[in-house]
Amino acid sequence: MTLSDFHGVLFNMHVLYSLILGIWGAVMASRKESISGNYWGAVATGTILAVLIALVGIIMTAQGLRTARTVTYYLYMAWLVVIMPGLFSLLRGRDDQSAAIAFSILGFFNAATSLSMLQRGLVGPWFLEPG
Repeated sequence: MTLSDFHGVLFNMHVLYSLILGIWGAVMASRKESISGNYWGAVATGTILAVLIALVGIIMTAQGLRTARTVTYYLYMAWLVVIMPGLFSLLRGRDDQSAAIAFSILGFFNAATSLSMLQRGLVGPWFLEPG
């Protein structure tokens, strides 16, 4: 398995993980439950996954590999890395029903953003830049 394949697997995992976070948050909100510690751990895991994907992208870029739009790829990856902790900070750690709704919406949005990246070819294929 090449590094590019590994990156693709991790990215697909991120799409599904974000979708699951969105569904889980929606279920908690519909039950009027507060956000559990398990969910906070899942949010942290999703952020770590996005950081890992970005690091693999940085390693491939350091090896001379590029995507069709490398700069745009890194802008999107910066979004995916920063937004979940950013929402936590913005909500000041609230764990009520409205916070669950906000995290649910963000989970679905991140999944849609990641799917958009896949459809636009921002995630791959990675190719060796001539020169």
